[in-house]
Amino acid sequence: MAEAVIVDVVRTPIGRGKPGVGDLSGLHAVKLLAESYKSILERNNLDSKDIEQIYAGCVTQAGEQACNLGKNAWLQLGQEYTAGCSTIDTQCGSAQAANHLMSALITAGQADIGIAAGVEAMSRVGLGANVMNGPGHFMTDDWPHPDAAQSQFEAAERIAKNRGITREDVDQLAVRSHTKAIEAWDNGHFEQVVPVEAPVIDDQGNPTGETKLVSRDQGMRETTMDSLANLKTMVEGGVITAGTSSQISDGSAAVLWMSAEEAKARGLKPRARIIQGVVAGCDPYYLLDGPVDATNLLFKKTGMNMNDIDLVEINEAFASVVLSWQRVFDADMSKVNTKGGAIALGHPVGATGARLIGEAVCELERQDKNIALITMCCGASNGTGTIIERL
Repeated sequence: MAEAVIVDVVRTPIGRGKPGVGDLSGLHAVKLLAESYKSILERNNLDSKDIEQIYAGCVTQAGEQACNLGKNAWLQLGQEYTAGCSTIDTQCGSAQAANHLMSALITAGQADIGIAAGVEAMSRVGLGANVMNGPGHFMTDDWPHPDAAQSQFEAAERIAKNRGITREDVDQLAVRSHTKAIEAWDNGHFEQVVPVEAPVIDDQGNPTGETKLVSRDQGMRETTMDSLANLKTMVEGGVITAGTSSQISDGSAAVLWMSAEEAKARGLKPRARIIQGVVAGCDPYYLLDGPVDATNLLFKKTGMNMNDIDLVEINEAFASVVLSWQRVFDADMSKVNTKGGAIALGHPVGATGARLIGEAVCELERQDKNIALITMCCGASNGTGTIIERL
């Protein structure tokens, strides 16, 4: 079998997901993903005809994000059309699952070069836009899980209650996220981010005819315990607020995969490989506690434990999701989300899995570490998990 290796990681800046306010809200999702594709090609001196397969994650496949967005973004480049592209939906874990698929495809010898990517333009196509018959996921009349969480906010609160997580706990995590993200940007630790030229639109969504260069994530802000204390909880009597939830965002990310033999032939240095990747089911009652299940499954399959992990990227969908995982595994938070997370950076849902893998690769290199764990909660009661090794 071939050895599948990560050669490069890129992502766009992350804009706020609000028309006219978000830095990337004037950019069609097809063009937004094409920016990550283009950068992967240019940074590695590749021709578009070199790419054999692409898996792209996208959660809300409706409107501008419908009809195999991953392939439409590839065609947007106006170059060779020969790459086969599939757009997948594993909810928030879509781009992470795309990386699992690409790694497996190369290991099986079905491709030598491929891209695993993801995108979401949430300011233009809102979550739920692809649900035709009412809010939420589809439930038949004889749905066998009557106590399943009916919303992500309800799930986040159930998780908090189950683990004894307080309002102070979640607020502290949010302050940490913003502080670390701002520090990382100020210290130049987001070298994988590629600037994007984006149209400027007004708050009604109309183009102004101007463009601007976007080069920095937009969601970060100076945050204190006092400022968070003024926010109302999303559920009466709960602990989660808008300040302790991930931000609705626009962005894309991509990971370049090759066989080790192909990378060597092209003079490109392998940067990492996947030791194990999983998509694990979790209890619908809690809905979003999937990182616990995914991490348990990863450790079962590999024989590893938290002592083997140097760095962790866990998606901050809600602060309680991260803290639940931390309490189960007694994780050292100094190793977790060392450049902040989705509470500060944003969460363009279909892209975040590829972003997290990219952050992990870059941080392993920067900190001279070897093993990273990446995990996310996902809608529909899944959790994604990946363990990567720096090469």
